[in-house]
Amino acid sequence: MSRSTQRLASRSMAFVLAGGRGSRLKELTDRRVKPAVYFGGKTRIIDFALSNALNSGIRKMAVATQYKAHSLIRHCQRGWNFFRAERNEFLDILPASQRGGDEAWYRGTADAVTQNIDIVDSYDIDYALILAGDHIYKMDYEAMLRQHVESGADVTIGCLTVPRSEASAFGVMAVDASDRITSFLEKPADPPGTPDDPTVALASMGIYVFKWSFLRDLLIADAADPNSSHDFGNDLIPDIVKNGKAQAHRFTDSCVRHTPDAPAYWRDVGTVDAFWKANIDLTDFTPDLDMWDKSWPIWTHAESTPPAKFIHDEENRRGVAISSLVSGGCIISGTEIRQSLLFTQVHTNSFAALDQAVVLPYVNVARSARLTKVVIDRGVHIPEGLVVGEDPDEDGKWFRVSEGGVTLITQDMLDRRDAAL
Repeated sequence: MSRSTQRLASRSMAFVLAGGRGSRLKELTDRRVKPAVYFGGKTRIIDFALSNALNSGIRKMAVATQYKAHSLIRHCQRGWNFFRAERNEFLDILPASQRGGDEAWYRGTADAVTQNIDIVDSYDIDYALILAGDHIYKMDYEAMLRQHVESGADVTIGCLTVPRSEASAFGVMAVDASDRITSFLEKPADPPGTPDDPTVALASMGIYVFKWSFLRDLLIADAADPNSSHDFGNDLIPDIVKNGKAQAHRFTDSCVRHTPDAPAYWRDVGTVDAFWKANIDLTDFTPDLDMWDKSWPIWTHAESTPPAKFIHDEENRRGVAISSLVSGGCIISGTEIRQSLLFTQVHTNSFAALDQAVVLPYVNVARSARLTKVVIDRGVHIPEGLVVGEDPDEDGKWFRVSEGGVTLITQDMLDRRDAAL
C-alpha cells in the first residue's frame, strides 16, 4: 500500500499533554497528576485519549508528563506496554527534562512538543494530533484528520457545541458558514453564536491537528520568540487564526455513540463535583457513557483480581449493592450499597452503609460507618462508626466539602481528625 492510500491515522501520531496537576480536584491530585486520577471503576482519565487514538488506528503515541508523574508513568508502563516496535508502533513517555538548555520544565503546552521535536521526527509521520489527557469522551480521530486534509487548513481544532450561556468558561471559536475560524476568544463575556444556530457556541476541546512539517517550523519560530508563553491556546492558535487558516471540527461529527440517538458525551471532570457526578452517572440504568461497548473499548491496565464477593444475609447486616458498580476484588461484608461506584479491592464491613459514594481502590470501610455523597481517595481506612454526609458543618471541620455538597475524604484528613479528637 502506498503512503498516499493509507488511512490518515496510520500516518499520524498522538501527542498527549498530561503534565498539568488539575488543582481544582484539590487533594485528589496531591499525589498524582490529573490524567492519572481514577475513573469509572478500573480506568484512569488518560485512558480515554489513548484509547481513542488506538481505536482510531493511531499506533504512534507520546505522553508528555511533568507534575508528580510517577503514578501516570507506572500506569502507562503496565497498561500500555503492548506496542511492538517491530511493527512501527510506539508509546513514549516524555517527562520534562533538561535537553540542552537551562529550562528543566516544559514552559507551556507548545514547548512540551518543541523540546521533543527530535523524537517526533523519528516517528516519520505526516500529521500530529495534539491531545489533552484529562477529559472523558469517545472520539474517532480519523474523521478529524480527514477534515483537516480535505479543508487544506493549517490547523484543525476540535470543538464542542455548547449553549452560549455556558460558553464563557471556554475558549470560544467564531466561525463563518464553512466553519473556518475567524477569531478565537478566551472565556468571552458574550460568546459568539454559530452561523447555523445563534443560540450555541463552539468551544475548544484542546484537540489540534497539524501537518507535522508545518507545526515543526511553527514550534521552532515560537521557541525563538522571547515574548511568547509557548502555549498552543495563548500563542500558536491565535497566530494561525490571524495569519493562516484555522478550521473548526465539530465533536458531533466524530463522537462515538453507542446508539444513534445517544448524546455526544464529553466531560471535564476537573472539579470534585464534576468528578463525583460523572462517576455516579455510570450507575444510571442507561448511562450516557457506554463503558460496555466492545466496538470502542477503553483500554487500561487490568489488574488481576478475584470476583467481587457479597456476604451475610441478616436483617441490617446484608451484603448488597443496588444500582451500583462494584469492581473486582471487592468484598461487601454485611454492607448496604446504593447508587455507588467501588473501584478495585474495596472492602466494607458489617452494618456499614454507602449511598452515592465514589470509592477509589484499596479502601477499607469499618463497621457501622455511614457515608453519603462522598469521594474517598485510594487506600483510605474509614474508622468504625464514622458518619459523613449528614451534617455538612461537622464534615467541614475535618474533610473537604465541595460547593455541590460532595465530601472528599483522604487519609491525611482522617489522621488529622484522629489527632485532634
